[in-house]
Amino acid sequence: MNKHSLNSPITKITLLLASTLTVMAGATISPSLPAMQSYFNEVENVDFWVRLVLTIPALSIVIGSPVAGQMVDRLGRKSLLIGSAVLYGLGGSSGFLLNSLFAILIGRALLGLGVAGVMVSATTLIADYYQGEKRANFMGLQSAFMGFGGVIFLTVGGYLADLNWRLPFLIYLFAWILLPLVIFSIWESKHIQDDAVSVPNSSVLPVKLLGLIYASIMLMQVVFYLIPVQLPFYLVNLSNASATQSGLAIAFCTLFSAFASMAYGKIKQRYSLIVILALSFALMGVGNIIIGLASTYSIVLLGLVVAGMGLGLAIPNLNVWLSAEVPDSLRGRALGGLTTFMFLGQFLSPIVTQPLNNSLGLAATYGIAGVIITVFSLLLLLRQNQVCRFVHSKAAKT
Repeated sequence: MNKHSLNSPITKITLLLASTLTVMAGATISPSLPAMQSYFNEVENVDFWVRLVLTIPALSIVIGSPVAGQMVDRLGRKSLLIGSAVLYGLGGSSGFLLNSLFAILIGRALLGLGVAGVMVSATTLIADYYQGEKRANFMGLQSAFMGFGGVIFLTVGGYLADLNWRLPFLIYLFAWILLPLVIFSIWESKHIQDDAVSVPNSSVLPVKLLGLIYASIMLMQVVFYLIPVQLPFYLVNLSNASATQSGLAIAFCTLFSAFASMAYGKIKQRYSLIVILALSFALMGVGNIIIGLASTYSIVLLGLVVAGMGLGLAIPNLNVWLSAEVPDSLRGRALGGLTTFMFLGQFLSPIVTQPLNNSLGLAATYGIAGVIITVFSLLLLLRQNQVCRFVHSKAAKT
């Protein structure tokens, strides 16, 4: 790898476009679910199985990310990215042709494994290629592309689903379009290869720091996923909102998440990693409190803007923090763990929050979730020195 290759616009855009693949895993085919359920209406418990089509990729990602983390350190970043992109396109697009609901579920499980490999390898390559301020800026841009990609693919998926419920499955073939770019513009970082061969046992993982980072991303996703999972029901009760209005509201949140990610590099120049983490929790907390107290659709949108900005700062910040403190030869495994806990939080969100919703209602659920993570934010801010000492993190202070 040389500096010219790192600064190549094609290399940069390839990494950013590959990162957009991760946001498409479940939501792209969401508009197809009602028509899919009608098509397979003779299948027993079809409503359950069709909803599982949407959620099973997250389970595969949880399972596959630790394996991807091991593979990316042992086999190389580029090899895993190529193989994962092939699997992504194959598993994702299979629903266009398959006439068995259970075969489609298998395809969706393969898609999840592909997502895990793409996410771990792309983020690890970015961490390998860039250092310091350049790494922070690029990881912020990566998260922004994930957000903008989500807005675009969700919109296209909805349009195609109106034409035929199978058509959104073809969007996943975008991964195959990217394959030539990956093959010819991505390069394995030589010092990573040398490090993995020469000092395999000399590096140790900062376990306490990883515990803080993994717990933070899981808690954030449990709370944040109240929005895509519960918001459509909340808006119907609040203002009799249509499905289009609900979709636009979620896309609005994703859009402002992307804007915040784009600003991350500049924010990182002024504040430490732990302060940005506290700020991320605070924004998500305040956003959820606003949603819980909202009396109109417009006020909900305001809450979504604030909450989205919190997540938009959190993801690149945790990636940068982890990449700065984990040894090069173990970075892929650590990032694989981050992906695991991110999607585990998404999977657990309805399980954790539904009992609260059943007993107190959605407004109270949003409010309580917001208060909990706002308090967590204040604790991080007031005890930041003690937290840094406990996790043995120097990078958090700079």
